[in-house]
Amino acid sequence: MIKLLILDFDGTLADTQELIVSTNQEAMRRLGYPVQDAQTIIDTIGLPLEKGILTMFPDLPPEVLPQWVKMYRTVFDELKEHIRPQLFPGVKETLKQLYEDGYLISVASSRLSISLIAFLKDLGLMPYICYVLGADNVTKAKPDPEPVLKTLRDLQIPACEALVVGDMPVDILMGLGADAYTCGVSYGNSNREALKKAGAHRVVDLFSEIPQLLGRL
Repeated sequence: MIKLLILDFDGTLADTQELIVSTNQEAMRRLGYPVQDAQTIIDTIGLPLEKGILTMFPDLPPEVLPQWVKMYRTVFDELKEHIRPQLFPGVKETLKQLYEDGYLISVASSRLSISLIAFLKDLGLMPYICYVLGADNVTKAKPDPEPVLKTLRDLQIPACEALVVGDMPVDILMGLGADAYTCGVSYGNSNREALKKAGAHRVVDLFSEIPQLLGRL
């Protein structure tokens, strides 16, 4: 029986795609690097910022990376007031239902915890969430299982009673590596085929389908 949900944020709870793409492209312009197309950037969502940058620019000199990260965060802070993330349909209502039904709800993201918590508060989700884990709370990020293992350890829940929900293959691989159940969402930054290929136990097209799914696990 599932007792705990471990949820991704970007592309699972909230649509942050435009903000992330615009931030990356503007940072590239300011730093004088070739501006990557939207899909190339989208494919790095879910990775820690440094790893995403190096995925797009594998030959980037190591000494440039801190400058790039600083620029990204500067641009992000400028744009987030104008390109505001929106919850996907049914997210808030479903979290409220799950909370009232007694499920524990946590969030594990490759976003820094300060940014993650700010978004969760702004979007009105914090009342339903008992545990938040950002990239700065672990030493190894997705797809490594450490975020899930740390969540399970801190909440004292066995892996067989946890469901990891995310929109990217790295979310699925993270959950599988911790021996948890996994569910992909097809409406985010990836697609059903990629999530199934990663090994997702289930894939849903709407976040509101999750309560019904829980009764079958």
